[in-house]
Order: sequence, then structure tokens, then C-alpha cells
Amino acid sequence: MNCLLTGASGFLGKAIAVELSKEYELFSLSRTSGDYKFFLEKEIPVFKEKFDLVIHSAGKAHSVPKTESEKEEFYKTNVTGTYNLLKALEKSGLPKQFVFISSVAVYGREAGTEIKESDDLNAKDAYGLSKIEAEKIITEWCSLNNVVCTILRLPLLVGKNPPGNLGAMIKAIRKGYYFNIDGGKARKSMVLIKDVASFVTVVSSFGGVYNLTDGIHPSFYKLSMAISNKKKISLPLGLAKFIGKIGDLIGDSAPITSRKVKKITSDLTFDDSKARQLLNWKSESTLDYLNKERL
Repeated sequence: MNCLLTGASGFLGKAIAVELSKEYELFSLSRTSGDYKFFLEKEIPVFKEKFDLVIHSAGKAHSVPKTESEKEEFYKTNVTGTYNLLKALEKSGLPKQFVFISSVAVYGREAGTEIKESDDLNAKDAYGLSKIEAEKIITEWCSLNNVVCTILRLPLLVGKNPPGNLGAMIKAIRKGYYFNIDGGKARKSMVLIKDVASFVTVVSSFGGVYNLTDGIHPSFYKLSMAISNKKKISLPLGLAKFIGKIGDLIGDSAPITSRKVKKITSDLTFDDSKARQLLNWKSESTLDYLNKERL
């Protein structure tokens, strides 16, 4: 069977490509490499093949927009890009199955525990809003065209050479300027990219919306120790809040603001029992992986 993977050159896309190539004739799409080279936000691609399965992993993430034009980039990439992909599939032939890689950012939460797929989507930021809109477009399109639709809402992704916040944390630990706040007690959901990749082939024929995590939701302290067992400095919460107030006067460019302190000291975990109960989702502990790999 033929499979199209967008975002094939990305952090998660590479892992999915390895897994899918075991079972499918894989065709990749990205901006600069692969079988199809297109900027989805700018053009409707032309496909030579009809695909049985499409996995839409391409998207913009890992940045905080500072201007309206930067916010617009999220919409163009994640919404317009999705729309153009669907239009291209209407011309080349409808797939049987469609998997969209979304994000827990759609919930718009900075704190909470065991957040479920049925919880409200309250994102206010450009990234979260663009993912909500993309989910809506895909869900309606799949329903209209009788395509099995799967949406995976993912938290922090873990693997070799990770981007985003985890990559920044690893870099800070290696250079010796990382510190926990309030003992690093706050717990966050995360998941290994290899586990997500293997689940894609299982879930694609069933459809539905799923949170995926490692089921452990490690604390910042345990996460930092798994990355490096060297002793870390812990900033007292009161001092961190004081520094955060000073940062508020500087603005979002400050390394510490009150909002950042609250975010980093609050639990934020997601419930993935739906995937575990319905489809026997199994995942490796991210801490075990990090201990072994020492990223």
C-alpha cells in the first residue's frame, strides 16, 4: 500500500518514516527533500500516486511569535498548508486513512492533571489556535469523504537531538547553567517519538482522537537527573517569583517572568487511557530512555 508522509524531514517525521517503510511503499513530502518538495503553505502539490494512508506531520512549532506577521506564519503553515494538502488529495485520489499529528497545545492549559481528549479546546496562542483549526478542517473533510480520521495530540517529544524546550534544557544542563525551581517538583507529560511512530500504523485503521504520553509524567527534577546525574541548583520558589516580577517589567524577552515561573512550577499532565484501553497503547518510560541514551 502507498503512504504519504508530510514533514518527513522533521524530528518526529524521521521516526515515523523508519517505522512506516516496514509496511508501506513510502512517499515523503517536505520543503527541501524527499519524493515531493513543496511549500504547502504556498502551493497545492501535484501527486502522481494515489495514497492509501496519509500522515500529516508537517507544521510550524517551537517558536514564540513576537509580531502579528509571525503569528500569521502559524496560520499559513498549519492551516493553509493543511487545506492545500487536502485539495491535492482530492485531485490525486482520496486516501482510505488520514492521520494528523496535532498537539496538546489545543487544550490551552498551562496547568492541570490527567486532561482528557473530551476536555474543551481553549487555546489562545497562535500555535494552539492553528492546530485547532487544522483539526476542524481535517475532521470535516474526512467525514465528508468517508476517510478514516485519526488525530494524535502529543505533548513534549523525546528522542535523539530533540528540538524545542527539551533541546534547550539539555543544552543548558550540558553547559552547567540549568537550574530547577522549587526542587523541580512539577510534573509534565512527554512521549518518545519511536513509540508514537509505532502507534501510527496501529491506530490509522481505527480512527479517533488520542492523547499519547509515556504514562509516567516525570518531574523536572527526575528529568534533569536522567539527562545528567550531576547535582543541579534549585532556586527557591519565593526567589523565583521575585525575579519573575522583575522580568515582567522587561517583558516576554526576559528569561524569567511571573508567567514562566507559574508554568514551570505547575503540573501539566494528560490522560492517555483511551489509547491504552482501546488499542493497547504501550510506551517506554522517557526517564528509562534518557538514562540509557544520556542525550
